[in-house]
Amino acid sequence: MSTQYYEGIGRRKTATARVRIYPNGSGNVIINDKPAEEYLPREGDLDHALSPLRTLGQEKLYNVSVHVKGGGITGQADAIRLGLARALVKLDPDLRTILRQHDLMTRDPRVKERKKPGLKRARKAPTYTKR
Repeated sequence: MSTQYYEGIGRRKTATARVRIYPNGSGNVIINDKPAEEYLPREGDLDHALSPLRTLGQEKLYNVSVHVKGGGITGQADAIRLGLARALVKLDPDLRTILRQHDLMTRDPRVKERKKPGLKRARKAPTYTKR
């Protein structure tokens, strides 16, 4: 890969992805030193993660390198998606409006709610027994 790259950080739940895009590439995607199809084998996850490129119609113009950690598969795919969108905006700031219209520039703020004392989970109360 060439030395010139653009980097974006994406987060979702507890997953964090550092995405680097290399211009003048061939559409090669590497996630944690594995081919993308091998790292995200579930149907739809890879399409979701690469949706910023697909929205712009630029899947084959860049090589993408991703380091992602934490969270589960869906959280990691969403983190990659946000990081990729942010890296594309660093490459060309004019793309921000297009990506924003397709809701690709917004971080999803939903995270797991903390467990409260006296409850089984965040909101589930113990079963009430009369006797």
